[in-house]
Amino acid sequence: MKDYSPHRTALMKRLAALDARLHAIEESLDEPHSKDWNDAAIEQEDDQVLEGLGLAGDKEMRRITAALQRIRTRTFGVCTLCDDPIAVARLEAVPEAPLCHKCAEMTD
Repeated sequence: MKDYSPHRTALMKRLAALDARLHAIEESLDEPHSKDWNDAAIEQEDDQVLEGLGLAGDKEMRRITAALQRIRTRTFGVCTLCDDPIAVARLEAVPEAPLCHKCAEMTD
């Protein structure tokens, strides 16, 4: 059986970083807006950007959580579509990758 502990460590570290970032975004979004119209408009635009970053972070957290579950169920490193092995180089680049390169290209 292959040792995926380095991948697990990297995924856990990334998950913790995302969690901290999402908490910071939530705190920033909870701050009151300025009473000045111009400042309030800029703050609203900033909030929209932060919300987009938060959604992207949330999606990444779900992919990482799914990858950690695959490690627990010993299906990590196996394509979830075709059951072929996922290349080690791909897992090193994108440890949460659920698909082999071939299947990932087909779904793009």
